[in-house]
Amino acid sequence: MQEIYNDAQLMIKNIIADNMPGTAVENALQAHDFRGNIYMVAIGKAAWTMAKAACDFLGDRLVKGIVVTKYEHSKGHLPKCDIYEAGHPVSDENTIAATHECVKLAKSLTGDGELLFLVSGGGSALFEYPLDGITLSDVQNITDQLLDSGADIVEMNMIRKRLSGVKAGRFAQLAAPAKIFAIILSDVLGDRLDSIASGPAVSDNSTVADAANVVEKYNLKLTEAQSKYLAQETPKNIDNVEIVITGSVRTLCEAAVKTAEQLGYMPIVLTTAMNCEAAEAGRLLASIAADTKAGRNSFRAPCAIIVGGETVVTIKGKGKGGRNQEKVLAATKGIDGLEDTLIFSLGSDGTDGPTDAAGGIVDGTTLSKLRAASINIDKILADNDSYNALKAVDGLIIIGPTGTNVNDIAVILCK
Repeated sequence: MQEIYNDAQLMIKNIIADNMPGTAVENALQAHDFRGNIYMVAIGKAAWTMAKAACDFLGDRLVKGIVVTKYEHSKGHLPKCDIYEAGHPVSDENTIAATHECVKLAKSLTGDGELLFLVSGGGSALFEYPLDGITLSDVQNITDQLLDSGADIVEMNMIRKRLSGVKAGRFAQLAAPAKIFAIILSDVLGDRLDSIASGPAVSDNSTVADAANVVEKYNLKLTEAQSKYLAQETPKNIDNVEIVITGSVRTLCEAAVKTAEQLGYMPIVLTTAMNCEAAEAGRLLASIAADTKAGRNSFRAPCAIIVGGETVVTIKGKGKGGRNQEKVLAATKGIDGLEDTLIFSLGSDGTDGPTDAAGGIVDGTTLSKLRAASINIDKILADNDSYNALKAVDGLIIIGPTGTNVNDIAVILCK
């Protein structure tokens, strides 16, 4: 079993390394013809890494930059840049203060300047400037409701963007008449631009009716001010922005394929768009692994079955965990007793939910270890306490903030 664990660890390392955004940002910059003074705003969990690549490339051509990222995701000083760390997945006072500086920079631009806008996942929480009458508490409350409800990222951002002065294309409007060159690292299935970081520099494709459906679906509790803005349409015609997407869940899966082949596994990409409850996804992965080991499907060991996407967790308990941890924990029953079988799942940014783990890793012996530790898996899942269960059996993947953010990946390894 140790050999398959070693393979998994190498795969995790290579998946992250192959999806660092530095080279992709540099390639995008090389293909763009900047004119006039260059300013920069970078937002999201990968903001520092993307900004570092831009600073290295632009050198003295950069006049000023602002970087807004998650706490502990900055890796130090960048020339001509102010760096802010703020709350994620829920905005805080530092979010508002940092975004205020970005707004001031955008408003100061003229037609002679160009704004390099670097966007990565997490930008919805990290880039926030509430509309008049909307308080930080309002933003935090609606975010908490959406996180607990099991809403997916598109649904969440459909609501949040309507309460913001910088989301849904409004940041691009603030920078006009200056041109914006946006380089985007996608963490949204289908690379839907108006959902990545809630689309601060793109026209919004969703409607008032769409937002109303989300409110009804999850029974969201709204203030009078929130209701007012949700009844207003968002900007639909943004014309001062050029956009390049540099990475997505597909590149994450491609990296897994490459390492799997090097290690002697037959890679199979099952999907790049898994979008369901995390526990349901875990049970599905376990059934695929069990069928593969029993020869009941067309997959033959040694194989690596790869799944990209972003599951959700409807919070019902008071435990600690994340969607990737819950996913693998739910898989343990289905692979119990299987030899040379392993499942891991992780978030490419290195964090999974409000924890220090990127995800989790389990095998055919994990369930017996949990039972030996007097851990009832059904109770743990009901309490959404996957972190503590996996920690007890050395099943957490802890790699720290990675500097990238292109969705989640899960892999079944069968030898």
